[in-house]
Amino acid sequence: MIRQDFARIDPKRRATLDPKKKQFATPSYKQLDYEHRLNFYTQPPTAEITLEQFEQWAIDRLRILAELEACSFRNKTPAETAAHIQPLLQKYLPLASNTSLSSARHIERQKDHYSHYILRLAFSSTDDLRRRFARVETALFKLRFQNDDARERQAFVESLNFDWDVVTEEEKRELSADLLAATPGLRRLEDEAWFKVDWERVPELVESRRVLLRKGKAYVPVREQTSMVVAEFTARLEKGLELTSRALPRLDEDDRLTPILSHLSKNFSTPDSSFSDSEPHLPGAAINASSIDTLSQHFPACMKNLHTNLRKNSHLKHFGRLQYTLFLKGLGLSLEDCLIFWREGFKAKTDETTFNKEYRYNVRHAYGDVGGDANRRGRGYPAYSCQKILTEHQPGNEEAHGCPYRHFSVDNLTTMLQATGVNDRDVLRGVKEDVGKQRYHIACNRVFEWSHKAEIKKVKEDGTWGAADLDTIVHPNTYFKRSYLLKNLGKVGKNGDEMES
Repeated sequence: MIRQDFARIDPKRRATLDPKKKQFATPSYKQLDYEHRLNFYTQPPTAEITLEQFEQWAIDRLRILAELEACSFRNKTPAETAAHIQPLLQKYLPLASNTSLSSARHIERQKDHYSHYILRLAFSSTDDLRRRFARVETALFKLRFQNDDARERQAFVESLNFDWDVVTEEEKRELSADLLAATPGLRRLEDEAWFKVDWERVPELVESRRVLLRKGKAYVPVREQTSMVVAEFTARLEKGLELTSRALPRLDEDDRLTPILSHLSKNFSTPDSSFSDSEPHLPGAAINASSIDTLSQHFPACMKNLHTNLRKNSHLKHFGRLQYTLFLKGLGLSLEDCLIFWREGFKAKTDETTFNKEYRYNVRHAYGDVGGDANRRGRGYPAYSCQKILTEHQPGNEEAHGCPYRHFSVDNLTTMLQATGVNDRDVLRGVKEDVGKQRYHIACNRVFEWSHKAEIKKVKEDGTWGAADLDTIVHPNTYFKRSYLLKNLGKVGKNGDEMES
């Protein structure tokens, strides 16, 4: 006899559910109260946000993490890193203290909380992404922890309820000689207290020999509390990333989030940046068809290579023309001047009839002068960012587009850099190392900083440019604009305004 389950709903009949047994009697989605400025991100967010907030909050946090990683690649000291990152934090990811009267305190902490979890989703797919994300998030947490108000910081630590064993007075007396010897700068045992934890939880202190090791335990002085908290943050984050990676397959069904998360994970190699054609152009620069040769001294390597090939061969293939056209459009070159520039550049091998028939329409389409309604309303295509150049349309034979730092051999790249005046051995060695580790945008920034070292030093000493004005370049048009402004100090302001004489 087959046993029947009468509690089971027959799919062929209408289900009559008892309203007293609702599945969601207690709401699961609620706003979180952020009592502390700092966050260990142990509780996932559950309230609703818009897709626009989902993407923009993640992009803003990614900017900060990318700058932290860039500071690490350039071997900046903790003090230099803090000085560079703090203005960017205030701009993209501010966090007001509890004593602040700011009305935006809750939304700031909500943005910090949500953006962390969004990027956690984006960077949990591979071991490499998880390691990099944990490393830069730990660096961000450590920076914030060290700069937090002392009382708020202590209240935050107490709220975490760590299972740290406090070393008793009796044990302190037994190990007094060893504790004093293992704690630099300490003269009296009564002036310090210690915690006892597994040594694996404080690898940084063990490596620098700042703790006593005994029977698998590390005796950590209270003054080294930062290292303990940071190590605990890293351990919990790594565990959370591992759990998140197992849940990722469930997101494949959501066609709204998957493209955004995929885009964010790609941008971790080189953060994406948009350069709006509506941004103010440089009034001090005469940007027309005849001035491009002169202005090319301020071009990044990718655009300088395209310009050199155009002048040498009187021709560029499709993706090279598109990449260069959009860059020139971003400089502020008008459509009429752009058509003149290309017609003059091609005239050695192409007559005007052929040019009008085969190339003119593509230039007009890039500017949004022709094409569908969407293309015209959007004024054509935006200029390519470094991320787009690196990841799309890999160059083939006889093609000049792409990024030289990625698509050139090391020997050809070195030859090109030396031809443009980069002859410092340390810089070339650094570029070679960056390229070998696939840090292409760092290699480009290294060359920029060497080429403009005197001007950068001057604006830093004068205080006229802050860290936000000298952040990592991730767009060719930003490279040009910053180079032009630095080489024309005193003539043009940092916002592109002409200086009064």
